[in-house]
Amino acid sequence: MSIVQTIAAAAKPWADIYSHSKAVSAAVTYAHLGALLIGGGFAVASDRAALRARGADVDERRRVLRDFAGIHRPVVAAMSIMVVSGLLMMLADAETFLVSPVYWLKIGLFVLLLANGYNVMRTEQRLSLDPSLSNPLWKRFTVGAVASLVLWLTTTLVGVVLVSAS
Repeated sequence: MSIVQTIAAAAKPWADIYSHSKAVSAAVTYAHLGALLIGGGFAVASDRAALRARGADVDERRRVLRDFAGIHRPVVAAMSIMVVSGLLMMLADAETFLVSPVYWLKIGLFVLLLANGYNVMRTEQRLSLDPSLSNPLWKRFTVGAVASLVLWLTTTLVGVVLVSAS
């Protein structure tokens, strides 16, 4: 028995519940999409503010940094819900998803999104100590915001392709 078959066999009770209950599958899908909307929406709005701050004065940049500092908790909470609901959806059809290159592409993009988010958070924390216009970390902050936008959108696109292909 392969690892995929072993996982599918272990998840069979969950797969049966998920596939035979519209309410359960709808609730899990809603949790996933709702978390995507909240987490991604907050992140995209913050990324937009970061990009607009490029030409701003120091006071406006300080405000953007304060806003960024307050956004981490809801984005991380939403991403946690996405991970749990995503695992539940994958376990409902493990034999399909675990062998899908599109699934693993989505997981890879999500890991890059997490890494970029961590990098942006650390950069924002360091910029808070010295928000001067001459601080070279502003460039990293801007690049991180662009990468965040691209990764959120690309991960969502690959998720749509994954659902359409399965």
